[in-house]
Amino acid sequence: MNPRLVAISGPLKDSVFSIPAGDLLLGRDPASGLAISDPSVSRRHCVISRQDSAVSVRDLDSRNGTQVNGDSVKDQSLAHGDQLTIGDSVFVFLIHEDERRKSDRVEFEDSNLTHATAQIRPQDVLYLQPDRILSELPATSRLARNLNVLLKISRIVHSIRDLDKLQDQILSSIFEVAPAERGAILLTGNDGHTFSSVFARHRDPRIERTVQVSRTIANQVVDQGVAVLGSDIQSSEGLGRVESLVATQARSLLCVPLTIFQRAIGCIYLDTISLAQRFDDDHLQLVTAIAGVCSFALDNARRLHWLEQENLRLTNEIAMERSLVGESTRMKDVFQMLGRLSQSDATVLVGGESGTGKELAARAIHRKSNRASKPFVAINCAAIPEALLESELFGHEKGAFTGAATQKKGRLELADGGVLFLDEIGELAPSIQVKLLRVLQEREFERLGGTRPIHVDLRLIAATNRELQEEVKKGNFRQDLYFRLNVVHLNMPPLRDRREDIPLLADFFVHKYCKRCGAHAKPISRDAMSLLTNYDWPGNVRELENVIERALVLGISDEILPEDLPEALLERETVPGATEAKYHAAVKDLKKKLIMKALEDASGNYTEAAKSLGVHPNYLHRLIRNLELKEALITGNGSRGNSKTPSSRL
Repeated sequence: MNPRLVAISGPLKDSVFSIPAGDLLLGRDPASGLAISDPSVSRRHCVISRQDSAVSVRDLDSRNGTQVNGDSVKDQSLAHGDQLTIGDSVFVFLIHEDERRKSDRVEFEDSNLTHATAQIRPQDVLYLQPDRILSELPATSRLARNLNVLLKISRIVHSIRDLDKLQDQILSSIFEVAPAERGAILLTGNDGHTFSSVFARHRDPRIERTVQVSRTIANQVVDQGVAVLGSDIQSSEGLGRVESLVATQARSLLCVPLTIFQRAIGCIYLDTISLAQRFDDDHLQLVTAIAGVCSFALDNARRLHWLEQENLRLTNEIAMERSLVGESTRMKDVFQMLGRLSQSDATVLVGGESGTGKELAARAIHRKSNRASKPFVAINCAAIPEALLESELFGHEKGAFTGAATQKKGRLELADGGVLFLDEIGELAPSIQVKLLRVLQEREFERLGGTRPIHVDLRLIAATNRELQEEVKKGNFRQDLYFRLNVVHLNMPPLRDRREDIPLLADFFVHKYCKRCGAHAKPISRDAMSLLTNYDWPGNVRELENVIERALVLGISDEILPEDLPEALLERETVPGATEAKYHAAVKDLKKKLIMKALEDASGNYTEAAKSLGVHPNYLHRLIRNLELKEALITGNGSRGNSKTPSSRL
């Protein structure tokens, strides 16, 4: 028994971790037995316990929970093949050994090559010329047997998509008709020279020794696109001098190119050390024909493998960038609510100020639900004119209106099976509200200009920064639609109510933008962090992200300093116990004196004071708020007995 975890997604992807006896702690804490650098993972997330042959996982009240095969668990035994989800990382738990045939290790030997015993070009191969075959084919000939093998391989290569499995099947088929003791399939990388993919094996599957390949021979075959045959290497004037072949004790060699559109993408390499069995011209013809049949299948399988890996990498990267970050009490409540919402298909109304992460919450619900493999379609109701929004949502038939030249599917159809996210739903026009209500009630609609009802299976998540109850009272939003949307209400807290998350968020954005630019992450100075945590953040997390990006772009030192931050943050009062640079303190003090003097000269008239300072009155009000002068102005006017207190104008 070999219990282990294989990471199939997340920052530890493609890594394998053995599970020791006892307890194994998993979490973001570097001191964990298995540390995962992932903001969606708690510092102490879960524990895997191994007692003899029994292995179980126990959640440590993590904020995002621990899932086994998609179900949230507290304490669960693990079986072979179970998928363990921790934040945005997915592991497969394995006990039994993998029974699939794996590639033996390849070792290249280098030496000089003078000339080969026999050479052949793909266009000269008999098996690729049907007219010659038909005229020379006796019923019981060796040619008939070889054609049988070609037919078998042609069926194999068009039925297998996995690259390793395809290469293993090709070599197995070649071993049936050629006296090769060792074989390898070598595929080149983007440069056309380096072998980026190698798969090798012995004829006898019980042998697991390294397969030695002559790089000299392989490179020549790929560079020239010409196959090489060495029937008797030791007696050959050219091949007998190749040191790598002498070192491997090869007696007979066959290497043919894998060619696509006159370009070699790799080669099939075969050799044997047997004196009794040697390659001949017929083997050269046959294996070259096999290479011609397999080249496209191998190239397609390799490209498909690359696309799958790239898609997985990009998906994980997007998921990381779209993850909610926070460890405050308010965010822990949000994470618990998201975990519960992901287990149902209930309609959710996400509220909160602009920039608090309402769409991120919706994506988190979708990502952990049973609809995760289906589309997540988002539309901002405030960003699209009313005349176009109806067509965007419901689609239209050809000729439904001027300019409707073709049929178009709406976002509702595109989201079938998945989630439709309507951002700023409070901006919907009354006419569209009526149609949306029908979708929520009947899960069906009609395209513009259409007469056939279209049924959809989708989950609706809506978001708004308005108080929809107030909009209902004002008559701007339908009450019945509000009740349909507000099945479950999730409120995203503003950043000023979870200030303890600001350092974590700031560090997350620093790493995000440094990674995007290929630069090393900068630390945030103590004074700069004090300013960040003391600011009220009217734009919430989105504003914080913009501030960090600005600081990284404009900053010239090795750390983020106060002078790299916007002026609005510098105008705030310094928190008790924090130090402030003399320059910024002097500038702030000067601003206070100028404002106080201007208001005194204007007898408390804000418009006149703003005019004398050369600023807009709204900007003057903002300065007074940021510099916290409101109380001082009220006190100062009160002591002078001014009946028109500036506080009435604030």
